[in-house]
Amino acid sequence: MIEEKNIKEAKILIVDDQPANVTLIEKMLDIDGYLNVISTTDPTQVESIYMEQNSDLVLLDLNMPVMDGYEVLSRIREVDPDYPPIIVLTAQSDRESRIKALDLGARDFLAKPFDRVELMTRIRNMLEVRIMTKAMKNQNIILDGKVKERTQELNDTRLEVIRRLGRAAEYRDDMTGYHIIRMSRYSQQLALAAGMSEQDAETVLNASPMHDIGKIGIPDSVLMKPGKLDPDEWEIMKTHVDIGVEILSGSDFNLMNMAAEIAQSHHEKWDGTGYPGGLVGEDIPLTGRVVAIADVFDALTTERPYKKAWPVDETVAFLKEQSGKHFDPNLVELFLGILPEILQIREHYAEKE
Repeated sequence: MIEEKNIKEAKILIVDDQPANVTLIEKMLDIDGYLNVISTTDPTQVESIYMEQNSDLVLLDLNMPVMDGYEVLSRIREVDPDYPPIIVLTAQSDRESRIKALDLGARDFLAKPFDRVELMTRIRNMLEVRIMTKAMKNQNIILDGKVKERTQELNDTRLEVIRRLGRAAEYRDDMTGYHIIRMSRYSQQLALAAGMSEQDAETVLNASPMHDIGKIGIPDSVLMKPGKLDPDEWEIMKTHVDIGVEILSGSDFNLMNMAAEIAQSHHEKWDGTGYPGGLVGEDIPLTGRVVAIADVFDALTTERPYKKAWPVDETVAFLKEQSGKHFDPNLVELFLGILPEILQIREHYAEKE
């Protein structure tokens, strides 16, 4: 039910070049208890008044100087696609005038001289529809906001689970989790530099933390061995790729499919000497080539219990030396071109003492 208060507080705009007509309609509305009535005899002022008042109903004459009612109708529709109901009050009661006014957006048409009761009834009916429409629109906005909020919450939860899965794989030699954060953000920036869309680069950001998730299936004796792995141990270590792909593959979601692609390809090398497939050059998925550079850069420049951090200049020299061997030479060039942004990320997500 619409409250009477809402109807009486509705904003009504009267547009008629004859002051006597305006005064008459104002008195009628006042007698019926309408509280927010604005009028003008100058149709050129309608647009500014309408926008300021945010009118709920317009009572409009057609035959006016300088700007007739048809032009006023057109201007209101231009400035407000959700324009309110407009009742035309005019002595021009011929069929052509009525059709033209209705075609331009008028919702009702009443010929002068009009009956007071009929006019007040039509005004009330129009305002009831207007108020219900606004209420429904506001409710839809509220519901839409709640749906978006819930969708965002679910998305954030999903991404949080993904990030924590990525941390689980790194936890035994990176208990802070900052490596995952840095390398994924490096990957996003390099993906953008390589021409990926913002949406795809964001997917790289969220998929890359799972690049080594298969390490959770590698025995501690191999994964945490302080020295160099022997050939048998190295073969065991390489199986983390297959384990990761097994964990991540078979999903209906693009994010998980990209994560599986990265897990499978980020140990491949440009010259074909990587694993598990020995892929060469652009046969390696772009995502894998991107993450390979980001992962190695962060691994080399980060201190761990079993190694010192490399200086940035030595790491850059290594990337250049491995360009065309381990790494895609074009991506190395792009990575070095965005090095200032990479170093900002590195500083922002530096390991805490």
